[in-house]
Amino acid sequence: MKKLFVLIAVLFFSSDFYSQEKQQKTKFTNFLANSYYSLNFGGIFYPFSNDNLIEGYQTETFSRNWFSGRLLLGHKLSEEVSVQFGTMRPASWFKYDNVNNIGYERSVWINAWSLSLKKDVKLQEKTSFYVEAGVANLTRFGFAINDKVIYDDAHYASLIYGFGFQYRLSKKWRLSANGTFLPKSTKYNQPSISQASLGFEYHLQQVDDKTADKNATNEYFFPTNIFQVSYGTGEIGFGFNQFFGMSLPVGDFESFGIPIFWVGEVKAQHAISLTYQRLIYRSEKIFSLDWGVSATYFQSREGKTDVFAFSIFPVLRFYLMRKKEYDFYANYSIIGPAFISKADIDGFKSGPKTTFQDTMGFGVFFGEKRKYNIELRIMHYSNGNIFTRNDGVAIPLQLTLGKTF
Repeated sequence: MKKLFVLIAVLFFSSDFYSQEKQQKTKFTNFLANSYYSLNFGGIFYPFSNDNLIEGYQTETFSRNWFSGRLLLGHKLSEEVSVQFGTMRPASWFKYDNVNNIGYERSVWINAWSLSLKKDVKLQEKTSFYVEAGVANLTRFGFAINDKVIYDDAHYASLIYGFGFQYRLSKKWRLSANGTFLPKSTKYNQPSISQASLGFEYHLQQVDDKTADKNATNEYFFPTNIFQVSYGTGEIGFGFNQFFGMSLPVGDFESFGIPIFWVGEVKAQHAISLTYQRLIYRSEKIFSLDWGVSATYFQSREGKTDVFAFSIFPVLRFYLMRKKEYDFYANYSIIGPAFISKADIDGFKSGPKTTFQDTMGFGVFFGEKRKYNIELRIMHYSNGNIFTRNDGVAIPLQLTLGKTF
């Protein structure tokens, strides 16, 4: 399963790459031109109960948040058949309240990554029905009380299947009503999981040659290649990581910020990164998609452990301001397949050596022909709950110096 995730990512971001001429950077690769993404929100239902706990432990009340989401990346093999890769999880975890009436409160986490095939059946001109079937990597985090395991962790492959209806608004947009299901597993003491959701699909559309040629010769700068050197130190703290992970303590608030990134239990005291990025696609003015490779060294704060990480990753870049002297941008990168040289760092359950790299930052290109680059960014390593060990790694704010060519 891990190797399959890496293969999908490599294919997704590099297919047809070497055959593209510079002027064709304003057109999608053939692979991307037949791809889409889907975002869905709705209710999730998993009947955890006292029967899942070991004998002698129970509670009369449970806390449930039914709200959940599912994100998918898809590729059309034909007009009717697609392959999809994504993740599904609740917004917050199921909680056993006041276990044994002595004040213990414990949560159970679940997360499912899936790879599936989707078959569309056209009903009317704009309406279709679909069925889906595939395999899911299901991870459950149980809990212990006083070092005694009350509900154990689980990690296994499960069948995933579903069906739904879609309404085509345009060539790009489809509205969806979905039902998704994972069966009960007696072996792993796991109840069934059902999700009912509403959402959309956005299908990438290839631009025509005339538009592509016009965009390729306009005045806006998009670097074809970038080489960067970055350094960060934990001496300045992890306030930026916490703010964008909505976990910054400010006054009476324990979770101030914006929930668009992650922090991590393992904190890096020092971090040095070398990064290379190359352009895959650019729009007329605002957006570009790059692929990149990176090598990072960091030393953990608590145990002074030396760790190396290597990753291949996508980069979404949005140009927020274009001036005569500079171009100001924000970038975001998630689910970059990575190898990290040490598992479970400093006693934290940070996960195995196969993981993902995530980054986000702000920067400028400046100088003659925008040859130079300065960027501030934060980084994170974790496996997205693919495994039951996922405490994660937080890399502090890095100052990045770059050269374009």
